[in-house]
Amino acid sequence: MDEENNEFDENISNIIVLNDENGNEVQFEFLDLIEYESEEYVVLLPVLEEGQEDDGEVVILKVDDTDENSDEESYVSVDDEDTLTAVFEIFKEKFKEEFNFTDGE
Repeated sequence: MDEENNEFDENISNIIVLNDENGNEVQFEFLDLIEYESEEYVVLLPVLEEGQEDDGEVVILKVDDTDENSDEESYVSVDDEDTLTAVFEIFKEKFKEEFNFTDGE
């Protein structure tokens, strides 16, 4: 019985809510935190609403720690394609046994 409760609690804590560019709340499942070139990046999977199709794409955002006065973490988009690719390759290597990765081509 304890195992079930732990698993349930673990699933709840993996969901984070971010605001998109239009101010709408969007839920994501937190998959991992990757360190790359002295920066931290989060790998997130959008939580689908009923009727939405799963395209299997993850979102990679950089952890923005420039506001030291804020208690909340904030994330910024990554425009550098090489950085996105490198972070995703690290993620794929860590989770190659858990996920079935396919090339998007």
